[in-house]
Amino acid sequence: MDKNEPKSEKTDIEEIPMLNIGMVGHIDHGKTTILYKLTGKFADTHSEELKRGITIKLGYADTIIEQNNKKRYISFVDCPGHEMLMATMLSGAALIDAAILIIAANEGIKPQTKEHLIALQAKKIKNIIIVQNKIDLVTKEEALKNYNDIKKFVKGTIAENSPIIPVSAQQDINIDKLKQTLLEIEIPKRDTTSNPEFIIARSFDINRPGTPINKLHGGVIAGILKKGKLKIGDEIEIKPGILEKQANQTSYKTVRTKIISIYRGTHSIKEATPGGSLAFETELDNILTKTDSLSGSIASLKGILPEISEKIKIKYSLFKEVLGMTEETKTEDLKLSEFIMLSINTTTTVGKITKIKSPDAEFQLKIPIVPIKGDTVGLARNIGGHWRLIGFGEVI
Repeated sequence: MDKNEPKSEKTDIEEIPMLNIGMVGHIDHGKTTILYKLTGKFADTHSEELKRGITIKLGYADTIIEQNNKKRYISFVDCPGHEMLMATMLSGAALIDAAILIIAANEGIKPQTKEHLIALQAKKIKNIIIVQNKIDLVTKEEALKNYNDIKKFVKGTIAENSPIIPVSAQQDINIDKLKQTLLEIEIPKRDTTSNPEFIIARSFDINRPGTPINKLHGGVIAGILKKGKLKIGDEIEIKPGILEKQANQTSYKTVRTKIISIYRGTHSIKEATPGGSLAFETELDNILTKTDSLSGSIASLKGILPEISEKIKIKYSLFKEVLGMTEETKTEDLKLSEFIMLSINTTTTVGKITKIKSPDAEFQLKIPIVPIKGDTVGLARNIGGHWRLIGFGEVI
C-alpha cells in the first residue's frame, strides 16, 4: 500500500483539511510522473491519452499526504500542457485552490509555460509552487542557470515569491520536500452557507457490461463544490443540461435528479462540503451521463441557478501580448462580430461579439451557459488555427 493512501476506509475524510491542486506546465515536462510519485496513481486513464502520451482531458488523482504530524487530503487535477488544449487547461484552473507549475531544467521556459502561468493569474490562483524538474539530466551549472531564468520569468507575476523546488521525479529527488510544501499551503476559507454550486468536470457510467439490472448504478457526475453543501437525498438541477435535437433545431434541457450517494475519492460520505473533488451517484439514466455529456454544466438545488442564457455580458481586460506564441505578438483589441472562445468554470463556448464598449462586451453564444455574476472568464482568439489566450474578464 502506498504510504500516502488511507490505511482504512474508516478514515473520517471530512475531518482532514482539503486542497485542490492543479498540475500545470508544458507538455513532456513531467506533470504526470510527478503526480504518480505524489499519489501512486496515474491520472491519465483515457485510452487515447495513454497511446499518445499527453493529457487530453482533465485527469484526477486523490491522496492523503501525511508528514511531520501534518495531514492533508489533496485532489490533484492534471491539466493538459499541449497548446491546442488550452480550453481544457482553463477548465482545470477553474477547479483548483493552488497549482504546481512544472518546468523541466533541460528544456527551460516554453511558450506554454508562460501561457499557463498567465492563465493561473487570470483565474486568480495565488498559491503556486514551482517545480524545477529533471535536474538529473543537467549539470549543476545548467541547473543554476535554469533556476535564475525561472526567477526572472516570474518577476512581477503572482508567482514572484513562489518557492522553486529542484526535483527529479524519476530519481525520487526532493519529492518529500514537495510534499512538505503542499502541507504548508494555507487552506482557503470555504463558503458553506451560500446556495450550492457544483461545477461538473466529468460525467460517466460506472457499470460494467453485463451488470444485472438489480445491481445497476445510476449516472455519476464528478467535479468540485464551489460553495454551499449537498447531501444524499437532495433533489438537484443540472444546467445547461442535455443537448436535444428536433427538426434541425438544437436546444438544451435542464436535467433534474436526486443524489443517491456521494464519494470523495474512495470514501463514502453523507454530506459534501467545498474542497477536494467529489463524485455524486444520481438517479439519472447512464445514457445521460456517459462520455462526459454533462461536463461543463453546473448543479444546484432546484430553483437556485439562473436561467440558461445564450448571451453574456462581461467586463474584460486584454494582455499586452498574445500568449503561447514563439514570437512576440501584440494583442489587438476586440472587434465587433468577431468570434472569441470563452472559458467559464468548466464550460467552453464560442461567442460572437454583438456589442462592445471597452471594458464591457456582449456575446451571442454558440453553446449556452449558466451566467453567474462575478465568475471569471478566460478569453481566447483563433490565431493561425490555434486558440490563443488574449485576456480575461468577469460576468456582469
